[in-house]
Amino acid sequence: MTTRVTITGTGTPIPTPDRAGPGVLVEVESGSGDTVRLQFDAGRNTVMRLHGAGTSPGGLDALFLTHHHSDHLVGVDDLLLTRWVMDREQALAPIDVVVPDGPCVRFVHGLADRWSEDLAVRAEHAGRARGPQVDVVAFAYPEAPTEVWRSGDVRVLAGQVRHEPVHPAVGYRIETPDGVVVVSGDTLVCDEMAVLATGADVLVYEAMRFSEILSLPAHRRFIADYHADTIAIGRQAADLRVPTLVLTHLIPPPPTDAEEQVFVDDVRSGGYEGEVVVARDLTAVTLG
Repeated sequence: MTTRVTITGTGTPIPTPDRAGPGVLVEVESGSGDTVRLQFDAGRNTVMRLHGAGTSPGGLDALFLTHHHSDHLVGVDDLLLTRWVMDREQALAPIDVVVPDGPCVRFVHGLADRWSEDLAVRAEHAGRARGPQVDVVAFAYPEAPTEVWRSGDVRVLAGQVRHEPVHPAVGYRIETPDGVVVVSGDTLVCDEMAVLATGADVLVYEAMRFSEILSLPAHRRFIADYHADTIAIGRQAADLRVPTLVLTHLIPPPPTDAEEQVFVDDVRSGGYEGEVVVARDLTAVTLG
């Protein structure tokens, strides 16, 4: 078995030319050559990054959403519509879209309404009987990490994170024969994340340099209320003894290699001594 984690987007709501919106692709390849492909969040330009990673919306088995902030969702419509447009033979099974019960459910169900006129004209012109087929798999906000999806020996658990006032917000734990991958979504460094990430081999964590943000004018500091400080990430990852830490959703985004190093320095100052990867779009790490 081989499990590969590819960061499909490292950006934030503030656009930059080289960073797509938040997203993580986890691919688990079996010895027989079959591959399970799971996408976590779909920010802007996710479809293009999926192609850059060697797959496409049609290659996905499931899409998981962490919360209903727009920067994590604006690529969902593109992903689902592109999957349908590309499926000329109508052979693809409905894709599972796995979400915490609440606003994300309504967002996904709204696809047919938002795009009804486009879907109608495309379906009539191409002789297609139906629009995009989506199975919404909604789950209750979990008290503890809880299995929400499984395919063979690959299973995904959802766990609480702290991103208030956004609620519900979750992170995901992907367990494969090669090991454990945890995707934080957006969150403070918190006890809930420690529970979700215990025993992780790869921890994908959103990362904010509080030292930079707290030096901004007062009206811009609010974003430190619900994101993960790099130094605190280092302390938590050290406590959990995570072998590989991948930083993404980088705030502020580093424009140069030298400025990427400050993220590493912050994590080290928190006591973490494992492998640190400051992700760029399409950065990949492999287990197994």
